[in-house]
Amino acid sequence: MFALGRTLRYLLPFVVVALASLARGGTIDLRAPDEITALLTPFLPAEAVPGSGGKVRLQRQLGEIMSTEGYFSPQFDFAETGGNLRITIDPGPRTLIAAVDVAVDGPLAAKRRQELIGGWTLPVGRPFRQQDWNSAKQQLLLRLLAEDYAGARLIDSQATINPATREARLTAHYDSGPPFRFGDLKIEGLERYPASLVERYNQTVHPGAPYREADLNALQAALQATPQFRSVLVSIDRDTLPDAEGVVTAPVIVRLGERPAHRLSFGAGISSNTGARVETVFQTADLFGQAWELNSGLRLEQKKQTAFADILFPPSAGQRRNSIGIMAQATDIQGLVTERIAIGGQQAWRRDEVATVLSLTWQDERLKPDGATDSINRSLVPNIAWTWRHVDDPFNTRNGIVLHGEVGGAAEAILSTQSFVRLYGRYQQFFPVGERDVLALRGEVGYTIAESRDGIPQEYVFRTGGTGSVRGYSFQSLGVSEGSAIVGGRYMATATVEYTHWLDQQWGIAAFVDAGNAVDSLSDINLAVGYGIGGRWRTPAGPVAVDVAYGQQSESVHLHFALAIPF
Repeated sequence: MFALGRTLRYLLPFVVVALASLARGGTIDLRAPDEITALLTPFLPAEAVPGSGGKVRLQRQLGEIMSTEGYFSPQFDFAETGGNLRITIDPGPRTLIAAVDVAVDGPLAAKRRQELIGGWTLPVGRPFRQQDWNSAKQQLLLRLLAEDYAGARLIDSQATINPATREARLTAHYDSGPPFRFGDLKIEGLERYPASLVERYNQTVHPGAPYREADLNALQAALQATPQFRSVLVSIDRDTLPDAEGVVTAPVIVRLGERPAHRLSFGAGISSNTGARVETVFQTADLFGQAWELNSGLRLEQKKQTAFADILFPPSAGQRRNSIGIMAQATDIQGLVTERIAIGGQQAWRRDEVATVLSLTWQDERLKPDGATDSINRSLVPNIAWTWRHVDDPFNTRNGIVLHGEVGGAAEAILSTQSFVRLYGRYQQFFPVGERDVLALRGEVGYTIAESRDGIPQEYVFRTGGTGSVRGYSFQSLGVSEGSAIVGGRYMATATVEYTHWLDQQWGIAAFVDAGNAVDSLSDINLAVGYGIGGRWRTPAGPVAVDVAYGQQSESVHLHFALAIPF
């Protein structure tokens, strides 16, 4: 019997240096099972080692590396031919776990103790590997630290190996320490903003509540996402002493670094829908000294020009986020020139996986279709939108579903030129195929209930075509003809089937079929079909998609590019 007292992390630097010092002579030919060859090849000398002493040292060092994978009795055979060295290795049977003894001391409940021990990841019968042994110890400790017991520690651990029987006996002894509770927030680093701003973003950390690492992380993420703070570190004071009942009420320390209050940025880009783009944006996170966020800017695109200003207020006590904004926009798309001004406000909140946005928008729009009469449309529209998102990864999704629905409307009696009700729904689902591939389905439907489309702003009727809808057609080229222009219709439907084959972790290819159209009467339905292929490149913000699509109805080929993430 002997105890395995070293890990690969401490062994490898010694091995590399020692083997390098032996590197002299002819070549080395290693003959061993593939797994052993892959393990040892990076650590072989570049040249054969001279003399019996060099072979002994090499055998010892290779044996130590093999022991980290559970091979404690390998057989070595050295043969020299013309200055070259052939090493034949028989690793022998692998050492297996024969017994596991895990103990968790402390005042934790019996059920929690059983769950921790039952979740041990290196059970009897598994091969012994040093990396797995280290991982199993760390995982149990992390689970203990994650809830209630922020002072937990690993007291002792030992892996006892019997080379003769090729058995490993593992022992690990933990102490949970006293239970922890959250104390008061201690906020450091504030200069411009009041402490109440931090409280408004705090949904998870409340004095007296049981300690949960996930709650600390949630508060840190919420503050990090704000425009006011550049750096955020949320922790507890682990040195706090227990009270008379053996409970630690630890203050929560929030260390903050504030961002500059104002920021001016410039950008340029290109879209397959609206063409080349330049823009400038001015942002301030402390409008009127109230920690209000102002986002304002000017965006100039070939087919669309937009000036906007939005004010976002800190979240309310119920974690609802209010905002107001104004926008002026001009577009020239498919023979239809629009000029509009919009003013509105909205309230947004999230509950579990459902995000809700309630808005009220007034807009004045002038339409100038080629070959048809100009018109002015006005509307005051209350609208509610829901998004339910249940996906494995919001940026690189392989499995999950996203649903979105909207209901809005206007009344001619209240600042509107036409009464209508607008309904819209969108569905997107992802199915994993094999180890890497993904099958994606998407569909959307829209219906504006009204006597006619006349008097309804274009935002509340439907055009489709282009990136994100029906590829193989120009942006918003599918709709209702008015003169020589394409305007929005009261009905819309699109559908997509797309299969992506990932060649590796970064690059993939996709094949797809899109279909859809927008019409003013159900009797006019004539689905436009587009199909094609494209490339995918994974980025931290989601896959970048570049597609080439053929429109069956238009008999033309279009290039589309977009960030391919769930809406």
